[in-house]
Amino acid sequence: MTDEELAALDKEVKKLKRIASEWASQMHDLVEDRLPAGFREIPALSQSTYDACQAWADASARLAAAQKGQPA
Repeated sequence: MTDEELAALDKEVKKLKRIASEWASQMHDLVEDRLPAGFREIPALSQSTYDACQAWADASARLAAAQKGQPA
């Protein structure tokens, strides 16, 4: 993997971490401000948060493997 490709993957990992953090913040706001009345929001919000965290974890694993020179 070239230095440019590594830099692009690193940028993607940072972007995905920011997105996952934003979803986690929304979950926090739900818990702090809208429960128990907003309980119907839990399934969709938790799935979106999970998906964002999974995307970040997958990209992080690809980056770690690339930095070690191994296929992900």
